[in-house]
Amino acid sequence: MAQSTVPPAKRLSVHLSGVVLTLLLLPRIHDRIAAYSSSITVMQSYSLSTLSFLLPRHRLSLSSPFRFPSDSRRFRSCSLKLLNVRINGHESRRRLLRIRAMDEGSMDISSLDDWGDNEGIAGNMLPSSDSEDSDGEIIINPVSDIDLATSNERLVSSNDALTMAAHRFAMIGKGRKKNRIKYGILVNAGLITFLTMLLLLVDSCAWRIVRLPLEPFYLTRPFFISTVLVSGVGYICVPLLHGLKMHQLLRKEGPVRHSSKRRTPTMGGLFFVPIGIVVAKSMCFSSIEVSRVATATLAFAAIGLFDDVLSHVKNHNSGLSAWIRILLEVAAGTWFSFWLDTTNMSSPYCMKMLVPLPAPLGLVCLGKYYLFLTTFCFVSMGNGVNLTDGLDGLAGGTAALAFIGMSISVLPICPDLAVFGASMAGACFGFLLHNRYKASVFMGDTGSLALGGALAAMAACTGMFFPLFISSGIFVLETVSVIMQVSYFKTTKFFQGAGRRLFRMAPFHHHLELCGLKEPIIVAGAYVISCWLAVVAGYVGLISA
Repeated sequence: MAQSTVPPAKRLSVHLSGVVLTLLLLPRIHDRIAAYSSSITVMQSYSLSTLSFLLPRHRLSLSSPFRFPSDSRRFRSCSLKLLNVRINGHESRRRLLRIRAMDEGSMDISSLDDWGDNEGIAGNMLPSSDSEDSDGEIIINPVSDIDLATSNERLVSSNDALTMAAHRFAMIGKGRKKNRIKYGILVNAGLITFLTMLLLLVDSCAWRIVRLPLEPFYLTRPFFISTVLVSGVGYICVPLLHGLKMHQLLRKEGPVRHSSKRRTPTMGGLFFVPIGIVVAKSMCFSSIEVSRVATATLAFAAIGLFDDVLSHVKNHNSGLSAWIRILLEVAAGTWFSFWLDTTNMSSPYCMKMLVPLPAPLGLVCLGKYYLFLTTFCFVSMGNGVNLTDGLDGLAGGTAALAFIGMSISVLPICPDLAVFGASMAGACFGFLLHNRYKASVFMGDTGSLALGGALAAMAACTGMFFPLFISSGIFVLETVSVIMQVSYFKTTKFFQGAGRRLFRMAPFHHHLELCGLKEPIIVAGAYVISCWLAVVAGYVGLISA
């Protein structure tokens, strides 16, 4: 067969023309590759924004920018994990999405481990930092070395406007966090307004009540001094408690939405209880009643501190057993009862063991039963405040109102104790600035037992037990709900073989939570009720004295 021969000069000219053509078309090829890589980036960013738009009630967390460089020649992949999606109160299973892209032009989205086994979900549950009322949280974590595109980064593409619009729609849900935080500020503003007006009204009429010249702003001054000091010291002590890892220990049977409070520091009673005592003692230095009431308050604070420390040392939520704690409270109440029996106290009745009641009952002499009533009040009030301390600001605000009601009640009998009550109320409100919704610190047993002991001691020194139970109506309600729940459960279990419950969960504020009420709404309702109870308790105390 004859072979076709091409002259060398013609072969060289063909090669040269090919090289020139390649050089001419190379910019166009480079632009095509860059445009294709940019379109992949836009599609991925738009997919993430669309995902956040379709799930507006969930938080979309992007750890790093999402970019596919056009000069990359190797295979790159990014795995996105969706953990613990709660929709309509149900936890979904784990979903793993893998997005793969190559410079050769292939992109593939596959779903692995889709709706896998539900076991282990509780162990991987992540607390939401937005709010307890949010349905859940979606966290997208890149597990490769790829950078994800941030929301502030401009994408050089014609689809920028569409991408940014989708992202802005997704960010609408972020504003709910600020609104939820505003609930706590609004409730605190209403509480301080009510307390200020009530104290100013009492101070303006104090000379008619006591019939003695009192200093101007007799109750208002210690209230605001304690408030300012506690709120300022809290900015130092709260980070310190957080650094010491004194975090809140949650009950396993508690509401699931409280899991976000797991890392909130506790034992806040360490800084606000001593300040309230010091302010009261500095204004009534020579009062023996204030000294003994302060001692009883510190004794109950020590019991609570021992309980808190023991809980954290053991690293579980048991602490002191219920019977040991009750025995310690009974011992402190008995000591205070014997002190009342052996000490001469200033009283307008020139005799002790009296309980003032409104007309037509008048003064009731209980004799030795007075000592048993004192011990009972110490135990019941300490545990009542402790049970109420389950929502942000609930125990602190209701305790402040109870102290104001008791201050008005004891003002005709012992004005020094009225100063002590106003000072403790100010300490409680100063603590609320850090304990409001959402709380940055909890009072713990150290604070709750101390507040209950202080209220009981004020009533025991003056005989104002009836105003005490009125002003502490929220604490009484919480305690009674627990007693009813336990009693009903044991009774039905004994007669029917299976225990039943009156409430969904005790104490009563957890029952309201499980019924669908939001935490700030429950706290605000408790404040409104406590405001009326404080006014009624003060009025009953004044007409009884």
